[in-house]
Amino acid sequence: MGQPLAPPPVAGDLSDRLVATDVWTDGMLAEHGIPVVDVPLVTFGGGIGSFVTADYLRICGVPTSAIRVLTPLETPWQSYEYLTTVSQIPRTERLRSDSASTPDNIWGFPSYALREGLQGDLKQLWNVLVEPIWANYYTPRAGAAFTAMEKEMHRIRYPEMVVRGQVRMVRRRAGGGYFTILTPPQGAAPTRRIAYRSQWVHVAVGYPGLKFLDDLQEYRKQTNDYGSVVNAYEPHEHVYEKLRAKPGVVLVRGGGIVASRVLQRLIDDRDRFRLDTQIVHLFRTYTATPHGTGILKRRKGADGWAYQGFNYPKSVWGGQLKQQVRKTEGAERARLYKEMGGTNTPVRRDWQEQLSRGRAQGWYRVMIGQIDRMTKTGELVEVAVASDQGPQLGSFDAVVDCTGLEADIREHRVLADLLDHSGAGRNPVGRLDVERTFEVRGTRNGNGRIYASGSATLGGYFPGVDTFLGLQIAAQEIADDLHAQGFGSKLGPGRSTSQWWKWFRNQQI
Repeated sequence: MGQPLAPPPVAGDLSDRLVATDVWTDGMLAEHGIPVVDVPLVTFGGGIGSFVTADYLRICGVPTSAIRVLTPLETPWQSYEYLTTVSQIPRTERLRSDSASTPDNIWGFPSYALREGLQGDLKQLWNVLVEPIWANYYTPRAGAAFTAMEKEMHRIRYPEMVVRGQVRMVRRRAGGGYFTILTPPQGAAPTRRIAYRSQWVHVAVGYPGLKFLDDLQEYRKQTNDYGSVVNAYEPHEHVYEKLRAKPGVVLVRGGGIVASRVLQRLIDDRDRFRLDTQIVHLFRTYTATPHGTGILKRRKGADGWAYQGFNYPKSVWGGQLKQQVRKTEGAERARLYKEMGGTNTPVRRDWQEQLSRGRAQGWYRVMIGQIDRMTKTGELVEVAVASDQGPQLGSFDAVVDCTGLEADIREHRVLADLLDHSGAGRNPVGRLDVERTFEVRGTRNGNGRIYASGSATLGGYFPGVDTFLGLQIAAQEIADDLHAQGFGSKLGPGRSTSQWWKWFRNQQI
């Protein structure tokens, strides 16, 4: 007897054969009952990267009908606000972003500081005039950034471009262009999948995922305890509530901006509620003095922290470091990234005072080393550390791990699929390899091009990709490249001036 015939595919579903095929024809989708929607450009992810790219293109005259934003998000800042909130930067607190990095305003004028000044807070105008010599760098409040983006979202009619759902994959189309496969919300469409057929695709999926360290994963696997040992990028308000309910000891691991925010939250609660919280801070690398390669590239350091105003030196966004990286390839570019990067945090006088007070009073203590293992003992977590003073063992009410925001790009299903089926490759630091125009190298198909921006492209020709201003610079490069292909008008002096006046008057376009 012959082999039984495979059952026919469910209408709108993806067969194993289709998933395994790198180049699709229109007929293959018809066979599977997957409807096709034609649109010139698709951007998916739907976060701030998609938003600022759509903003540039709308300002360049591209109609809303020519762009589709495929996203599961309610608003472009939803994922970002979630991460800032759980890492102790709610709307009332200030971000790590400068005054002119304004994702709602491609011109950067008026800046956030000027807007605050015009609203009556003149101190912020003085701050930007004397920073960073006589004042810390100005940074905007998170809520101000989100409110401004919401205003611009409606001005450019962004909701008209949004299609709700989860992107499953991108495939090259026979003859040119691409199919982007969307899984709509359950019950929102008559089929399980919809294919968007486009000439251009923009990938802006944000962070590939959280990177949980091995010791944290092993602890959870052994204990099934997700409440005592947490990553700072997960919801962990219960930790602060537990410490308010009774005195406790908490271990904080990490030396970056999130560690400083978690420490500030713990000490704010300690002061506000008169708690007896004890804090042990574990550094993997302890920085005691200024460090760097050469006198012009030195970074401040003290008390374990490496200090820097922003994620990277400011010249990566428009100075000599931007030009230097733009000209490098391979190992040399990887070396520059290593030289510029590393864990760091901005100088903030308020929490520096808190830590100084904690050291003097004995309730804030520092250790240098790495966790060997974590074990649950009753209500406590026993932590074994290989420290600079030899093996150490301590028991804690909670462990807050402030490391590992970004996992490998393969942790994101669509990025892994691009690597496997669309010709995409990795750059010198292991992220998605892009050209200077942010076209994903190796994915061109006939007249079709795939672009990418954001965290997934770190390691390319432009270092500051994972910032408000970096996303805007990427959007500008993409818009210019699309204009060269006949999509959108050139943003010259005349159009730029007229469009700024429309922005200033909040005139819908």
